[in-house]
Amino acid sequence: MELKNKTALITGGASGMGAATARRLAEKGMRIAILDNNPQSGEQIAKEISGIYLTADVSDDASVKTAIDGLIKELGDIHVCLNCAGIAPSARIVGRNGPMAMENFQKVIQINLVGTFNVMRYAAARMIQQNPVNTEGERGVIINTASIAAYEGQLGQAAYSASKGGVTAMTLPAAREFGQWGIRVMCIAPGIIATPMMASMPPEVNTSLAEAVIFPKRLGEPEEYAKLVEHIIENSYLNGSIIRLDGGMRMGAK
Repeated sequence: MELKNKTALITGGASGMGAATARRLAEKGMRIAILDNNPQSGEQIAKEISGIYLTADVSDDASVKTAIDGLIKELGDIHVCLNCAGIAPSARIVGRNGPMAMENFQKVIQINLVGTFNVMRYAAARMIQQNPVNTEGERGVIINTASIAAYEGQLGQAAYSASKGGVTAMTLPAAREFGQWGIRVMCIAPGIIATPMMASMPPEVNTSLAEAVIFPKRLGEPEEYAKLVEHIIENSYLNGSIIRLDGGMRMGAK
């Protein structure tokens, strides 16, 4: 799919990988709609790239429906749906104070997994109604964001790993379901990316993480994630797969 004059919906687009991708796709001529619950940053980035900002809680049905209805009213079709919204708290299943609070586990699942599904279903419903954009009959691309923690979750990541494992598991069945309408579904599983959250970590932590990367010995950059998203959109033969973006990193047991 060509990028120019197409519309992309980006959840979590107010920061990190989502923001980097919003900027890159806008530079390539795409219309961008940022869906986030951070109005201060989201509105600023939307203004910077001549896009629009939509406030929503991705895990809330009515909130997402209202936001996407607003997108359609203002920009029309949705050609790309990129799900970047997520949280990554760390907590052991049984900690010093006893078992993890059930609401803490449920919150991670609700935002990372249910939130991804929620936005995907509304975006796909719109894509199905659209006219194809090329001779292959392509109508849209859905790109979800998992994590290598889906495969190699570390201590304290049971909830996060479960949520991202669910995101990876949706990829193929969703691609099979939507293929008849010319809608592709892909998933990216990033390693350790130098987002604002990682920047707040002590330098020695980042150094230790970088040493676990095979090559290059550094954290990934949000712009590298954005480049991969761009390639997935343009390469119509990428479908139903999960791509690791991790420099060959394999998380240890710690």
